[in-house]
Amino acid sequence: QVQLVESGGGLAQPGGSLRLSCAASGFTFSSYAMSWARQAPGKGLEWVAGILGDGSDTAYADSVKGRFTISRGNAKNTLYLQMNSLKPEDTALYYCAKSYGAVVVPSIEGYDYWGQGTQVTVSS
Repeated sequence: QVQLVESGGGLAQPGGSLRLSCAASGFTFSSYAMSWARQAPGKGLEWVAGILGDGSDTAYADSVKGRFTISRGNAKNTLYLQMNSLKPEDTALYYCAKSYGAVVVPSIEGYDYWGQGTQVTVSS
């Protein structure tokens, strides 16, 4: 049974940092691309970043490029999102998602399993 469990969310000040983690189980983690997505209050789901199964390539939404870094630890079956220079508009529920296959799809399509989300709030 596939499980994705996010953690690491919380309250940060503008300009601050947070690191999200997603613990994966129930599938061969290194064989699948993974992504992070977010949903801000009153808005739709937005794809944020993706990474190939072996970690050799990454992709980012323009809104987070240069500030967020996606990575993975395949030995620990864990996906990460390092978020720096946080802005109030980064406030959202953040989800990790498992791709159907090896390719990073830069949208909310193409993912068959999602975690329950972890809340990130950026406020002074």
